[in-house]
Amino acid sequence: MVQGEQLSRQHSRLLALATSAKPLVVAGPCSAESRDQVLTTARALADMGGVSFFRAGLWKPRTRPNSFEGVGHHALPWLAEAQQTTGMRAMTEVATPEHVEAVVKSGLTAVWIGARTTASPFAVQALADAMRGSRLTVLVKNPMHADLKLWVGAIERIIQSVGNDVGALHRGFSSYGTAEFRNAPMWEIPIALRAEMPEIPLLCDPSHIAGQSRLVQDVAQRAMNLGMEGLMIECHPCPLKALSDPEQQVTPKQLKGILQSLDIPTSGIGGHEDRDTLEELRMQIDSVDEQLLQLLSKRMDLARTIGHLKHKNRWSLLSVARWRDIMASREHWGKQLGLNQGFLGRILASVHEESIRVQGDEADKRRALRKK
Repeated sequence: MVQGEQLSRQHSRLLALATSAKPLVVAGPCSAESRDQVLTTARALADMGGVSFFRAGLWKPRTRPNSFEGVGHHALPWLAEAQQTTGMRAMTEVATPEHVEAVVKSGLTAVWIGARTTASPFAVQALADAMRGSRLTVLVKNPMHADLKLWVGAIERIIQSVGNDVGALHRGFSSYGTAEFRNAPMWEIPIALRAEMPEIPLLCDPSHIAGQSRLVQDVAQRAMNLGMEGLMIECHPCPLKALSDPEQQVTPKQLKGILQSLDIPTSGIGGHEDRDTLEELRMQIDSVDEQLLQLLSKRMDLARTIGHLKHKNRWSLLSVARWRDIMASREHWGKQLGLNQGFLGRILASVHEESIRVQGDEADKRRALRKK
């Protein structure tokens, strides 16, 4: 892990753009489609104020061929012109060393690494090697699937190779089935990243989480509530005509409204009149957590006893009927107590999985003792 003092020096420029009252804002179209579209959007954002980075994708990694895959190198002069005429720093996604070389040669000073690329340590290392010695600001999106270590590892590779600003960008995680969002927020993952890498600026991409422009505001507000330093929001002068992701892009006017309506919580409680009340409530939470841990320990003790009994009678460790009964009854109890069903389901599944593991360990121990 890179030392905290070193990280603070490296990231001071990026963090300086975010204040306690205003987040760092990255905005622009999903894809650069034409010079006119790029410059029209950039000028509107510059006139609006409050946007530090202008974003536009040039190389679009689409799931299937024959979709719009970006203009590529041809659009780099458009971004350079937008940067020169508006004062915003332009940035785009890079996925190969060739992309990095082209971006640096064009005069751009900022890039982001996409979710598909972050999932491959080989690809990230190739980018890190290509960036070595440059003056790039780099945002690293989370991998498509919920793998915290993979995200941390990608950030570390870039930090070790690039002596410049590096930030994390939360864009949600792929999920199956029907859901409210395009990508599951799974806020616990960026929270865990913050705990492991507190010096890293953490931004949110509400557009890719939401998948629908009407949800961008709510996702952006949640990110601010969690203390994230910035936002990347896709913005197009006419979203309905966008060649990629039209549903999730907002107009410059809509973006202005979103930013103006954000409620930015303060990061410190200082001598506030409710400070003592907050501390008392935190002490109560500590006490409840201690009781929860004691109860979990008692439950695992019971699981060990059950494991011994099952081994003695050569019974299967897993009873599907029992598991179904647990889920049905506990979810009913939880609903009566006002607990979120999704949250409760995850907790019950984790507890049951650990109970089966404990029972298996107990059976293995008894089996080993019998062989002696």
